Amino acid sequence: MDLRIFTEPQQGATYETLLTVAKATEDLGFDAFFRSDHYLKMGSVDGLPGPTDAWITLAGLARETKRIRLGTLMTAATFRLPGVLAIQVAQVDQMSGGRVELGLGAGWFEEEHTAYGIPFPKEKFGRLEEQLAIVTGLWGTEPGKTFDFHGRYYDLTDSPALPKPAQSKVPVLIGGHGATRTPRLAARYADEFNMPFASVEDSVRQFGRVRAAAEEIGRKGADLVYSNALVVCVGKDDVEVARRAAAIGREVDELKVNGLAGSPAEVVDKIGRYAEAGSSRIYLQVLDLDDLDHLELIAARVQSQLS
Repeated sequence: MDLRIFTEPQQGATYETLLTVAKATEDLGFDAFFRSDHYLKMGSVDGLPGPTDAWITLAGLARETKRIRLGTLMTAATFRLPGVLAIQVAQVDQMSGGRVELGLGAGWFEEEHTAYGIPFPKEKFGRLEEQLAIVTGLWGTEPGKTFDFHGRYYDLTDSPALPKPAQSKVPVLIGGHGATRTPRLAARYADEFNMPFASVEDSVRQFGRVRAAAEEIGRKGADLVYSNALVVCVGKDDVEVARRAAAIGREVDELKVNGLAGSPAEVVDKIGRYAEAGSSRIYLQVLDLDDLDHLELIAARVQSQLS
């Protein structure tokens, strides 16, 4: 089971804070550092000092880390034109020496679009599908040849399809709860399918749908990595768990139901249930980015039992 650190900087974080967490992620032996792609806070936090851009952040981290994978859960297709996104991700992949992964989603948070003047189209899923076709098509075009795409939402003619990423294939992540279109899109384009904030039972059902969709188009269901994203709140004892839950404005009982919370033994046991469901990777949503002791405890008492 791979454990990855997943952050939500729109809730309030500077680049320096994210760099500190990313370096701790690397030093403590976690597999990757991922971040959300949002421009507006959610809930009652103040969000200060304000948002940071996902791909600018990852470009900086690409030069200041050496081992960990870097990526997004999920880049919003509404934020960037697909050709521009392909260039950005390829460049950050080069800057990292080939450690980048692209999680791409349709975009859903209307308020952040309104706040920053970003169009929020009614038909988002069709745009996401065309973006995936364009981004992967640009990267997959043989050097010296050009790429064309003529869709409903985007039109590219005689693109040189440059630059290329450092990796021969940048892993693409798709996720979500949709029962029909999402599995079909994952089957066609994804290297990894992620279930965000879902129960073991819901994960089993959705992983099964994705496997079936892959097999329908002649792809092995086992070709994809299956993963979950879950909020994490671990403590050496009940008092520490309660303190960490309070720090992120959550209740312990609710976190134990909907996330990975409790003692290291409790969290290891629950991760084991996700593993039985088919998950081989967990994105640990860390909401208190100043609590590096939390990461150290997870590394020492949870990750060590799963390696």
